[in-house]
Amino acid sequence: MSTARQFIPHYTVDDYRLWTGDWELWSGVAVAMTPSPFGKHSKLLINVGSALKTAIDAAECDATVLGEIDWIISSDTVLRPDLVVVCGNEPEKHVEDTPAIVVEILSEATRERDLTFKRSIYETQAVEFYLIVDPESDELTALQLSDDGEYVALETSESLHIEICDHCPLSINVDRVFR
Repeated sequence: MSTARQFIPHYTVDDYRLWTGDWELWSGVAVAMTPSPFGKHSKLLINVGSALKTAIDAAECDATVLGEIDWIISSDTVLRPDLVVVCGNEPEKHVEDTPAIVVEILSEATRERDLTFKRSIYETQAVEFYLIVDPESDELTALQLSDDGEYVALETSESLHIEICDHCPLSINVDRVFR
């Protein structure tokens, strides 16, 4: 163990709740959030959220789409995905149960985090579907948790068909996300 590591503070959710500004908490390490996203990122956030809400409504599913909400994973880990879908109604405060879907929209500042660290956390926390939206290539990558606990890519050429929240089939038109 390096000597520098012993001097890195280990924060908890209780510490996190007292902070001002935008932060995430990764296994006890404070991580500053990036500045607000650019126009295309923001547009895609609305488009994906709308597509998910439309699919949920069409399926008459008991699920809720939430944007930019803290997900308290453990006493020392809090993430704030771009979007989540939770089964049932919205929580009173923060998300504390594992979401059915997590969506991250890549940006220059977050690309590496979203594709590595956050993907690993979402996989470990058994998030069944992780949707990654790439504004640079106008691509949606849909990952589903396999029986062995690892993500596998799903076909998303024109539409995405998934099932969440105990037999709720969703159909999402992928092309409309990027219009």
